[in-house]
Amino acid sequence: MFFEFTHPQYLFGLIFIVVLIWGFRYSLIDFSKLQRYFSLAVRVVILMLIVFALAGLTFMLPTHEKMLVFLLDQSRSIDAAASEKAQQFLETAQKIAGKTPIHVVTFAADSQIQHLESLVSSPSNIVRETIDGSELSNTNTASSELLNTNATNIVAALEPALALIPPHYVPHLVLLSDGNETAGDILTTAIRGGVAISTVPLPASAEPEVQLTDLKLPVQVRQGEPFYLDIVIQSNYNTEGTITLYKDSFKVIEETKPLKIGENIFRFQQSADDQRQQEFSVTVVARGDTILDNNRAARLLFTGGKPRVLIIDTEPKTIRDLVSALREQDIAAEVRPPEGVPKTLKELDHFDAVLLSNVPATLLTQSQMELLRTYLSDLGGGLMMLGGEQSFGLGVYHKTPIEEILPVRCDFEKEKEKPSLAISLVIDRSGSMGGQKMELAKDAAKAAVELLSPRDFVTVIAFDHESYVVSAIQSAVSINTINAAISTIEAAGGTNIYSGLIDAYEQLRRTSAKLKHVILLTDGHSSPGDYDGIVRQMVNDQITVSTVGVGDADNELLKMIAQNGKGRHYSCNDPQEIPQIFAKETITAGKSAIHEIPFVPVIVTPTEVLANIDIETAPPLLGYVVTRAKPASRFILATQNETGTGDPLLVWWRYGLGISAAFTSDAKSRWGAEWLTWSGYPKFWAQVIRQIMRPSDQQGSKLEIQQHSGVVHLTLDVIDENKNQYITNATGQTTIIYPDLSKEEIMLQQTAPGRYEADIDFVETNRQGGYHFQTVLGVGETKIVNQSRGVMVGYPEELRLKPTNNDLLQQIAESTGGLFNPKPEELFQPDLTRTVWRAIPFWSYLLTVAAGLFVLDVLLRRLDLKRFRKKINE
Repeated sequence: MFFEFTHPQYLFGLIFIVVLIWGFRYSLIDFSKLQRYFSLAVRVVILMLIVFALAGLTFMLPTHEKMLVFLLDQSRSIDAAASEKAQQFLETAQKIAGKTPIHVVTFAADSQIQHLESLVSSPSNIVRETIDGSELSNTNTASSELLNTNATNIVAALEPALALIPPHYVPHLVLLSDGNETAGDILTTAIRGGVAISTVPLPASAEPEVQLTDLKLPVQVRQGEPFYLDIVIQSNYNTEGTITLYKDSFKVIEETKPLKIGENIFRFQQSADDQRQQEFSVTVVARGDTILDNNRAARLLFTGGKPRVLIIDTEPKTIRDLVSALREQDIAAEVRPPEGVPKTLKELDHFDAVLLSNVPATLLTQSQMELLRTYLSDLGGGLMMLGGEQSFGLGVYHKTPIEEILPVRCDFEKEKEKPSLAISLVIDRSGSMGGQKMELAKDAAKAAVELLSPRDFVTVIAFDHESYVVSAIQSAVSINTINAAISTIEAAGGTNIYSGLIDAYEQLRRTSAKLKHVILLTDGHSSPGDYDGIVRQMVNDQITVSTVGVGDADNELLKMIAQNGKGRHYSCNDPQEIPQIFAKETITAGKSAIHEIPFVPVIVTPTEVLANIDIETAPPLLGYVVTRAKPASRFILATQNETGTGDPLLVWWRYGLGISAAFTSDAKSRWGAEWLTWSGYPKFWAQVIRQIMRPSDQQGSKLEIQQHSGVVHLTLDVIDENKNQYITNATGQTTIIYPDLSKEEIMLQQTAPGRYEADIDFVETNRQGGYHFQTVLGVGETKIVNQSRGVMVGYPEELRLKPTNNDLLQQIAESTGGLFNPKPEELFQPDLTRTVWRAIPFWSYLLTVAAGLFVLDVLLRRLDLKRFRKKINE
């Protein structure tokens, strides 16, 4: 036993004893000397008691008293029998605990603190259905529904368990688990923790279970090469299983095989086709099987062969000449309509480059455009946009992810000699346009104004049951004023389109612009009006009208207005499309996006890509789409005609790991008709596309990816074939692209001359699906390797069929001083080898004594002991 002070700074208060002694020496009280000394002693003691109480005088007593915390495994590998054993163990422990405090922490991938009473008295019955329809009740706690049960992380339970134990108890943890951890390192953590951990092994699942353990196949083969794949199935009972093998989404094998207890391996032969990447997946179905989530496995196979290009065209038949030219140059080309644009990164990764030929942005979803951006920047694929009446600005790519990655801007600047444009934006502001539709309409109007040149004019009209001039006709130079006025539009009232058209007509009549256009937006049915008369009057004054109907708008009326107004009608079910439609109409109305004047390409920046191609003798192209090259791009070819415009024709740049390019004319019969018969046509397109496409696996490098137990091991071997020596001291990294397109970068570590490796743990990600790896290795600024691979991550490691890991549980107990497989009563026996100090605070006792002495001191100052003695003597 010893004592200590929790607030020793208050001990400085003892210096006031000097003050008491000084006061005693100069006191004027006429008491006896004995009474005065006694009073001084009492006051000194009172002061010391108060100071010691403030300083937190605490006595430390040794104790061997335990506090037990049970760590209860509730992961999916714990079945009904194991849960029942754990519950019985806890019930017995609760009965014999006596005064020993006990707590429970349940865990799986994470952990929760539980009340013991709720665990032993109110278990929930979680029912699972087998393959034959019978039910298996899994006695588990209700709290398991709040845990992520797809993993076993024992380490996650240690911190909350230790936090429950006050410092004046000997901590003792009791682990009830099958010991099959899938995350963390409990043995290392337990040894470092210095806390006794006893382990109670829970039995492995005895329920009938068949699992697909592995699908083994080569990482890469040559095109057409036969190979074997091995299907590994684990079973704990004798049965039959139906094995189905798929190549991508096509079934290629379905056979029923006998399954014996233990490991079963079945081998099948397949051959690789001409796709760069193929997914092989296999399923097994067995009668009586308990868990169905672990009956599927998938792997990716990479095939070496010709480079592959995907061409997207709104009219696939018109691009056949380009396809033939590429095939002549040993480039495989696949043509699809816009509906065939890949929706997953795995599908897109089949191709080395993607060409968008006359495809408007309205036919691509936002996710598809973002997918193409990821494909370019992170997988190193190539992207090229070809010209057409639905490409670049005319395809409404302004402010989209595609414009971001292209080397040209889609909001072109109009030439001085082009006629000026006056545009009227007529926007429905009725009550039905409230919320998102109104905000998108205002954003669309502002974006349309931004596309106008300083020589253009714009007016904004809003209407409900009547019309309002939001912004009178004025130069587009006043963009800030116009946009501020647009922001004031609020939804309210009815719908009267006619009044809006009248005001638009009156505004446009005031300007001398050569081109005048109205864009009408509404989502409702209008009150009657002389629509035919006002539209005829507009046409007579050279004013065109286009209409946009949103949702349940009166599209018949709007079609009539657009047809009679020599404009276009758009039926828009998704309000998100409104800004794109406004942008397209604004650009089209300006009539300066397309130049259909023959020209001969001019080389601006010489490049090896055009080696052995005589561009100067090439036949003329008949038209192109006007764009602007971005500052960081490489301007390769320009247009050239009698006006000497010199607009971009061929431009490319690097975006992330890939290269994107823009060819503003086309590769078919509209503008490239004379090129189709040019002898340099196949070579030109082959060399340009080879420039942008993802590089094939570099000679002298070999990238291998192996999967085991939720961990992917990446190995890259690199050799300099010119010097016949390993490449060392290079810097490498692999970018992991997850199924949700989020990214993570992992650095490669050199483990031997010319060998670079990395381990990626997917156990804790809990995300199944395709993972893509873009691996880059370089020395300084020089890239030596740039390769793409992918893996398929299947069911969690928790669902694998494993026996109880008694070795791990025994090691934990022995290394921490705990017990292995103890009986409940053994846990409550005193542990004389472990001692903790229990703090007994004395401040309350000290203050109580000080209060009593204070009363005595008061009495000493009020009583005259001399008189008292005299009375006694008398």
